[in-house]
Amino acid sequence: MERITLFVEVLLPLALPELYTYRVPFEMNEKIAPGKRVVVQFGKKKIYSALIKNVVNKAPSTFSVKYILDVIDDHPIVFPIQFIFWEWMSKYYMATQGEIMNAALPSAMKLASETRIVMNPDFDGDLAKLNDREFLIFEALERNEVLTITEVSAIVELKQVVNLMKNLFEKGVILEEEEMRQKFVPKTKKFITIDASFHSEDKMNSLMNSLEKKSHKQLEILMNYIKLSNFYNGKKIDVSRDLLLKHSSASPAILSALINKNVFVSFDKIISRIEDTSAKESAGDIILSSAQEIALNNINKNFENSSVQLLHGVTGSGKTELYIRLIDKVLQEKKQVLFLLPEIALTGQIINRLRKYFGNQVGIYHSKYSQNERVEVWNNLISQQSSFNIIIGARSSVFLPFNNLGLVIVDEEHDSSYKQFDPSPRYNGKDSAIYLAILHGAKCLLGSATPSIETYHKTIQKKYSLTVLNQRFGNIEMPQIDVVDIALAQKNKMMKSHFSSKLLDEIKSTLEKKEQVILFRNRRGFSLRIVCDKCQWTPECKSCDVSLTYHKQIQKLKCHYCGYSLSIPDHCPACGSKKLRMSGFGTEKIESELPIFFPEVVIKRMDLDSTRGKNSYMQIINDFEDGKIDVLVGTQMVTKGLDFERVGLVGVLNADSLINYPDFRASERAFQMLTQVSGRAGRKNKQGKVIIQTSKPENSVIQDVIAYDYNSMYSGQIAEREMFRYPPFYRMIRISLKHRNYQLLNDAAKYMAEILTERFGNRVLGPEYPVVARIKNMFIKNIIVKFEIAASQRFVKDFILNSAEKLDQQKEFRSVIVAFDVDPY
Repeated sequence: MERITLFVEVLLPLALPELYTYRVPFEMNEKIAPGKRVVVQFGKKKIYSALIKNVVNKAPSTFSVKYILDVIDDHPIVFPIQFIFWEWMSKYYMATQGEIMNAALPSAMKLASETRIVMNPDFDGDLAKLNDREFLIFEALERNEVLTITEVSAIVELKQVVNLMKNLFEKGVILEEEEMRQKFVPKTKKFITIDASFHSEDKMNSLMNSLEKKSHKQLEILMNYIKLSNFYNGKKIDVSRDLLLKHSSASPAILSALINKNVFVSFDKIISRIEDTSAKESAGDIILSSAQEIALNNINKNFENSSVQLLHGVTGSGKTELYIRLIDKVLQEKKQVLFLLPEIALTGQIINRLRKYFGNQVGIYHSKYSQNERVEVWNNLISQQSSFNIIIGARSSVFLPFNNLGLVIVDEEHDSSYKQFDPSPRYNGKDSAIYLAILHGAKCLLGSATPSIETYHKTIQKKYSLTVLNQRFGNIEMPQIDVVDIALAQKNKMMKSHFSSKLLDEIKSTLEKKEQVILFRNRRGFSLRIVCDKCQWTPECKSCDVSLTYHKQIQKLKCHYCGYSLSIPDHCPACGSKKLRMSGFGTEKIESELPIFFPEVVIKRMDLDSTRGKNSYMQIINDFEDGKIDVLVGTQMVTKGLDFERVGLVGVLNADSLINYPDFRASERAFQMLTQVSGRAGRKNKQGKVIIQTSKPENSVIQDVIAYDYNSMYSGQIAEREMFRYPPFYRMIRISLKHRNYQLLNDAAKYMAEILTERFGNRVLGPEYPVVARIKNMFIKNIIVKFEIAASQRFVKDFILNSAEKLDQQKEFRSVIVAFDVDPY
């Protein structure tokens, strides 16, 4: 039989502009298929898992190729339709396919080489030349033979061990090798079964008689095993060690004794990390209001002629019930559903509601889940017996291996969290989800009480269909919104710290009625900065152009960009004065000051600092739902889609920071955030109340929020966007250039801007420094290219990429980092 020489074109999880070709050893020919991972050597030493995209039988004519080292998968882990989706993302977002692959696959599915060290067999044994830390490593290698760099770091209790390793190499103590490491480790659990010699009833009876005379504790364990394993029912099942001990009063030592006597056999069994839940109710049992019924019928009718649709429903209108009914319809058609949410904080409530109706068909995929849990979801979807027909997740869920997608729901579609800003690919989860749905021939429903200008504009243009639900469920009135002019309140001495008398009175009244309060401040930390009263000195980050924020809980000044922290100074290092004061305020300060006015009240904070743990979001949300928290203080996390029945009051501490932000979407985003947070009040049988503190009560955004007038906000903003050439009338691409050398960066940015301006004229803005012009010691300059919707995207993007290549061809600019951000908003 003639042997065929095969070659594979692979993607590597690196920012590489092209595919790489490897030769397949003859003995691996039958294992090769697109979508499988293979082990390859890239460069002199590095080993990577690459993904086969194409299999060809023609060798490259201009270069020789390396062999693949191994085939990892028995079956493809990526479907052909995913490669099409990745290609679209690569072209649209100006990213390499390697960057897309890196973002798409859970890191536990990406094998990587890790440097390991071993004892040098030629080491002369002279221990006198080793210092204490070096001797610790020598001892550890005598015991373990091989150590990873991570293990070395732990042994000597140092984060950076490069110099230590260098010294050990130079002294001839150690050698280095490369190891292939697969990060996904299946979860195992210890199970117990009876030894085969006791399977007959006679043998079992004899055993029980023996144990009854010798050890009642051992007999108790055996009897519990018989009960839990259905031993006498003919359908014997394995029993977990934990469950067996839980049902027995005996100690683990007693169980070990039975294992040592060969009565029981202990073994490890692979189990799922994913929680097992069953459906409790039918989606068909949901009773809809007449307004919801009309909206549901309209959605289904619109989907007959339109693939993408906006559900514009006011806060508290019952959009989730419509989602559930639509999901149920798709599942009956034996298709899959992707349910996207912008924030992990929202997933808990949605998971509970969907699992109530769909049980184990619901899978979850987001960053708070471990890498191993995410791999299990991925593997479940590619298996022939996939149990997950509904995936709830954040933006990265668009990368999952769907093969029969019927519906994509993007809830809170306006939310900026759908956009990834760093690293590449800088994609928008909402827009990617729309393309994904179209690619699969599925329907896409965008839901929001405050749709983005771009989405609503597409309904005006009839590109998307529209369903409106403008009535709260149960005909509950929208919350009453009162505005407090804090400038006037301060003048009249009606402010106590950051609280107006009006807000404090409303908090007191609400708590007396046994209702709950949400306070919103879109800044975390205690104080925004520390200022010297004498010389106005402010502590700044040593690596970024920002002042440090004071965090009271950890007693540190902290940079929110790079994580740098500093102890609080007791005097000004510039002038020596001890008159240092706190300026500005964040959520931590609100949480700290409120007990002064309400000492008996339970107050909790929900922001990035307080929710770093895996279950910390849900713990706070569950405690608030259960009434264990009276006042919830938070950043934008508290504004998004959460449904609490007992919230009577929402307070916005300072709306000015939302309105004054230097961005073309500031007014739109301020309206969205203020409307959304207002919607948390008054959800069940009662109208809620909202207090907005601002020094600009006459601002059009504030007035539109008070009137719940989305159309007024849209009309004002769309006119400005057209006048000043912003989306949705123009597209935008931001080119960011970064370098440690300030002058070199200026020269590079000027060079690139001149190339772009020569072709695009006044469509090019900049180069300009952003608001924060230095992060992690890298200076930044941005160039914006704005171009008409009708212009060829491909031409513009190719020209920008070619301009970046020309920059790279200039020797002095090769070290400048260039990043592209398509739709940077």
